[in-house]
Amino acid sequence: QWQTVASGGGLVQTGGSLRLSCAASGFTLDDYAIAWFRVAPGKAREGVSCISNSGDTTYYTDSVKGRFTITRDNAKNTVYLQMNSLKPEDTAKYYCAAGRELTLRPGPYDYWGQGTQVTVSS
Repeated sequence: QWQTVASGGGLVQTGGSLRLSCAASGFTLDDYAIAWFRVAPGKAREGVSCISNSGDTTYYTDSVKGRFTITRDNAKNTVYLQMNSLKPEDTAKYYCAAGRELTLRPGPYDYWGQGTQVTVSS
């Protein structure tokens, strides 16, 4: 079954950093746009950031601009989300998804995985 594999989450204090990684199982990421989404308790799924298959174009939701950076290394079949200056409101389960359209909307993404938990303590 084709799916993404997210890793790198953990517990960090406010102001700390984490780097999430997204790998692919069963397919190669370089054919796809990749996005990170997050789901916080009691909240709707939110698109955080996305990157085109070439890496030339990126988008961020307003709340993470200037703090998060998405990159990809197609040679390693991996996409990264560097998260700096973390805040308690960043606490959520983070998922990466692969799709043919570059967007922060979840609908166009075809392949998802289990996600990785990020917890930011105050």
